[in-house]
Amino acid sequence: MKIVIINSGSSSIKYQLIDMPANEVICSGMIDRIGLETSNLTYVTNNNKLEETLPIPNHKIGLKKIAQLLMDETVGVIKSTDEIEAVGHRVVHGGSAFSNTVIITSEVKDKIRQLFDLAPLHNPANLEGINVASAIFNTAKQVAVFDTAFHQTIPVVAHKYALPNYLLTENKIRVYGFHGTSHKYVSENAIHYLKQNSKNKGSKIITIHLGNGCSMTAIKDGKSVDHTLGFGPMNGLIMGTRSGDVDQSVIFYLVNSLGYSLEAVNTMLQKQSGMLGLTGYSDLRDIEANAEKGNVDCQLALDMNAYRIKKYIGSYTAVLNGLDAIVFTAGIGENSSYIRKLVCTDMDYFGIELDDSKNETRSKEIREINTPDSKTKILVIPTNEEIEIANQVFELLSN
Repeated sequence: MKIVIINSGSSSIKYQLIDMPANEVICSGMIDRIGLETSNLTYVTNNNKLEETLPIPNHKIGLKKIAQLLMDETVGVIKSTDEIEAVGHRVVHGGSAFSNTVIITSEVKDKIRQLFDLAPLHNPANLEGINVASAIFNTAKQVAVFDTAFHQTIPVVAHKYALPNYLLTENKIRVYGFHGTSHKYVSENAIHYLKQNSKNKGSKIITIHLGNGCSMTAIKDGKSVDHTLGFGPMNGLIMGTRSGDVDQSVIFYLVNSLGYSLEAVNTMLQKQSGMLGLTGYSDLRDIEANAEKGNVDCQLALDMNAYRIKKYIGSYTAVLNGLDAIVFTAGIGENSSYIRKLVCTDMDYFGIELDDSKNETRSKEIREINTPDSKTKILVIPTNEEIEIANQVFELLSN
């Protein structure tokens, strides 16, 4: 079964064409920096690799470009869209309506649209991907895999807010959690690795997903038990353009004392804050480069980013009552040795001791970057949300 996987992020599109159940990747690629003049496009097959920098203003244009490449006479890997049996879509927010993978219908699309306000940087892009793919691959089953599904195991003590009870029972206001496809994939790989390579066979893990969107999950015995993102993908860690945790009083002050509209505050917290608000840059590569040149704002932003991660490592170690491993993943987590070093410095109380030389190595495989004496494993595990989505799509359609 040939399955196209479309993972539309807030500023990126990852895609793969996978032959299931062999998990054979026929084609893969990515578009990042969507919305900038310097968007990067990669397209990789067994015989070809294309890299291009070009302006891609939005997800719709990006998805159309990907479809053109898949069917291109020179570098394409399919002759007809009829070869594609299914398209798997990552959808960020499933709310209370979706706890499992589903075939997309008009009703499913309506519910995804109803959740736009809770994931304004993601669900609109996810639905755009669904609509474009439905038109291009019009004979394929369209399937949605929800980021929130993995976090359905978070217990009520952690997912319930200290608000009037009816807001949970009647309005379903609670912690939902996000990046679940990534956290599930890397945690399962981490658990397998620990069983094979560690005397400690326990399963108390903190997964740290760092990209333009960032989140952390406390995972015990393979199940999500707490998570930094909540009702929407906005709180917790400092992100590319999102503020992460902020005192609610700030919002009332902005509205009541400074005259901001609620819409302006929402735009600020979602699109103008985080690393962008602190530095003027949303891409960590730019921030690290400018910090190296002595930009004080960029260095402070990096320190703040790491400090917030450290705080959650401490709180989640308490929740788990121990810690076997921390896992860095996603674009920043996998590639920024500097962020990893900032996070792991002065963390020996938690048994976290980084090996500087191992930290600088690069690999597409799981790698251990702690010292031999470190009580806690420090793992870098490349996430592969596309493979995880393909597995779930194939399982759904095979039953």
